[in-house]
Amino acid sequence: MKLPLALDLVNANACLPASKSLIIRQSTADDLSYISTIEQLTSVNPWSNRQLNNCLEQSLVLIQEEQLIGFAVIILVEDQAELHNIAINPQVQGQGLGRFFLQALIEALPVTIKQLYLEVRVSNYRAIRLYHRMGFSKIAERKDYYRNGLGREDAVIMARNCAT
Repeated sequence: MKLPLALDLVNANACLPASKSLIIRQSTADDLSYISTIEQLTSVNPWSNRQLNNCLEQSLVLIQEEQLIGFAVIILVEDQAELHNIAINPQVQGQGLGRFFLQALIEALPVTIKQLYLEVRVSNYRAIRLYHRMGFSKIAERKDYYRNGLGREDAVIMARNCAT
């Protein structure tokens, strides 16, 4: 399986800290149950197995010592990229692995990509703080976009320039 526009996984893996024994690779059907488990553990309103399966070709996984510990769904179209989902297994959160993974994904983007977009729940303060540190800025909000146990909540749309 190949991504429609190729990410440079050699470059991505080269920027990961060797001391953490991390590897990024393209996801496979064999990864689906692990991806689904992480999605269930990390999301208030998780994607279904069908949704995750439909995105396998656009998904990358983060491996540490032969264990799948994270995944990301990233779509590349023309000169833009959208990060649709990114998650790290809660058992290993708090070690900077999400930051390493996101930085590696940014480094893997083709040079033709000018902007990277994402959206995040307004209540996800940890992620918003990370995205700000990684050079993302808020560009808009979507009112009542996400479902939650109390009704709905807004999404913050963020973007980062990628052109050098």
